[in-house]
Amino acid sequence: MVEQFIHDWGYVAVALGAFAEGETVLLAAGYAAHRGLLDFGWVVAIACASASAGDQLFYWIGRQWGRRLIVRVPRLAAQFPRVGRLLQRYPHWAIVGVRFLYGLRIAGPITIGAAGVPPLRFFVFNVIGAMLWAPMIAGLGWLFGQALASLSGRLQHVEAGLLLLVALIGAIWMVARRRAVRRAALRGPASRGDRS
Repeated sequence: MVEQFIHDWGYVAVALGAFAEGETVLLAAGYAAHRGLLDFGWVVAIACASASAGDQLFYWIGRQWGRRLIVRVPRLAAQFPRVGRLLQRYPHWAIVGVRFLYGLRIAGPITIGAAGVPPLRFFVFNVIGAMLWAPMIAGLGWLFGQALASLSGRLQHVEAGLLLLVALIGAIWMVARRRAVRRAALRGPASRGDRS
């Protein structure tokens, strides 16, 4: 049932998740792709397109109403100087990098728009950022699935080894116990005869 739900709605979830913050959804989608429930290429393409579109929307919100939002929303006001410093030091790559900074996925494009970055520059570097971000995050989900499968395979070998070890210890204990019982049985009458 869960697998069918992922198969039916997984790409929609990737698109919606990547439009806003998206890392958790994209990690899960990468893991689902490893399990064969989603296609990795489609996950990356959808995430890249949706993340770019989301950031474009937030950029234009920042461009139109950014100054008013910064005054009214304390979180944006707190992020504005940080993003401004990044834009001064790295005018192009700050647009790419803001996608990877925690807490700036929505606030970053809004403050970049409010800072007056030209639309074409934002579009180009935003797409570059999405093209780096989507396969990296989905790839981490894929690698998690790979590591989990590898660990599971090792645990199966460990379980088999432990089961074999327990069986061996049990067999040795049973053989030793039988020998002890036989020795006691053989010694028993002789030791009783010695006592009488």
